[in-house]
Amino acid sequence: MSSALPRRMVAVIPFAAALVFSAYVPTTNAAQTVLNAIVQPEPVALNSAFNTNFPNGVVANNVYEGLVSYDENMQPKPSLAESWDIAKDGLSITFHLRHGVKWHDGKPFTAEDVKYSALEIWKKVHPRGRTTFAALEDVLTPDQYTAVFKLKQPSLVILSSINANEAQILPAHLYADTDVLQNPHNIDPVGTGPFKFVKWVRGQYIELQRNPDYWEAGKPKVDKLVFRVIPDASSRSAALETGEVLYSPYDSVPFSDVERLSQNPELVVAKRGYESSAAYVFLEFNLRNPILANVKVRQAIDHAIDKQALIDVVWYGLGKPATGPIPSSLKNFYTTDGVPQYAFDTAQADKLLDEAGYPRKTDGIRFTLHIDYQPFHEGFKNQSEFIRQSLKKVGIDVQVRTQDLATFIRRVYNDYDFDINTGRWVPMMDPQIGGLRQYSSASITPGVPWSNASRYSNPEMDKVISALQGEVNPARRRDDFHQFQRIAQRDLPVIPLFEQQNFTVYSKRLQGVSVEPDGALSSLKDISIAP
Repeated sequence: MSSALPRRMVAVIPFAAALVFSAYVPTTNAAQTVLNAIVQPEPVALNSAFNTNFPNGVVANNVYEGLVSYDENMQPKPSLAESWDIAKDGLSITFHLRHGVKWHDGKPFTAEDVKYSALEIWKKVHPRGRTTFAALEDVLTPDQYTAVFKLKQPSLVILSSINANEAQILPAHLYADTDVLQNPHNIDPVGTGPFKFVKWVRGQYIELQRNPDYWEAGKPKVDKLVFRVIPDASSRSAALETGEVLYSPYDSVPFSDVERLSQNPELVVAKRGYESSAAYVFLEFNLRNPILANVKVRQAIDHAIDKQALIDVVWYGLGKPATGPIPSSLKNFYTTDGVPQYAFDTAQADKLLDEAGYPRKTDGIRFTLHIDYQPFHEGFKNQSEFIRQSLKKVGIDVQVRTQDLATFIRRVYNDYDFDINTGRWVPMMDPQIGGLRQYSSASITPGVPWSNASRYSNPEMDKVISALQGEVNPARRRDDFHQFQRIAQRDLPVIPLFEQQNFTVYSKRLQGVSVEPDGALSSLKDISIAP
């Protein structure tokens, strides 16, 4: 779409950005509306069934759907399920499915798709599903439009985790009896959602088109949705400023540009839409490294990092120091009571490293470690450099490694060829969904991204996790979560550094941008473009 801004402003586009813009030639005519958006980094698959990194969801949640979505109070509302009933004993949930829904290839959506997705996808290959759906034993399908979840124990978390991002419904007729991880529809998706997949030109763009048979009348409100891949961060800002791109979620512009963009009368910098995915930034240790297996070393590293300075210097104040693996915004589960804390104290860090048996050598260095960061944007690269400088002060030499997302995932989650990895973690609206997998031994699964890469295993922790998964009394479940935080901070396989504030930048020409708690990972079906 051509810019609506004056020509003199278009002239400031960097040459690199101009090359990216010219790479996309929409397959459309003048009568069609095209919403140009940014996805950063480029997805590695077009579903979130087995890889839940947010770029996958940003695109795929326009193609696939879940049984429910969530309202502003984080309560479920109908999507592919029109309604649901919970048995009095809590051992079954009956979903009444929407009639007349079709997959994009014309096949009917039925309860068999729900059964297949729940038992073969969510429970087996979804990184968070192993814990989220641990209580799910079977799915009964008494007819084409009824799916009954049979549970071995009541599970309060399930209704908080069955939206499009957490529990996509995949087409059984295209996935059953295949290798899910290698299925060609992972990059050529066929969903029930408001947009249909058209093509993916690697390194340039992903194009979706309006689904004319979508079950919700009048939606989507644009004809085409194009997710642009713009590797250069400053070019992403320029694309928004000139109107070449109208929507950009998940912190895809440089943090140093946020203040300037927020003053632009043509743009909105919004922080709504991320509440359901309360996130924190972390360091995760490879406990198979004998140096890092020593808890005093991990404690020393925690003491050596000034977390408030990290937030202020690298993240431009967009966050607050974390106290543990559950963000303070999740008030029903959060506590600091009895949770160990490791205040910034380089003298204490030096003392612990000496006690651990790693004195400084003649060059002042105790040992060398590598740090690998999630390559989502420059923030994590800059954070790794901040950590490198921080640990050097206590005699730890850190070497920062840069790689693309696919290489990072293979190195950390398949080969376990790392010392420290850093990035963001998302407990979600109920931390059982996403907050346990770094600590549960059941989540040690080679080849599955965003699981327990440290390979931390503690029977005491596993017992607490098992208890809270099956607890139906909210007060006792809250107590279990409090104990979870105490053990996590005592054992310290992961350092939660700070609670992250995400943001979306979009044009004021857009109407209907979601501000619901899962808005940043929802479809763009409600968005229209003003002239």
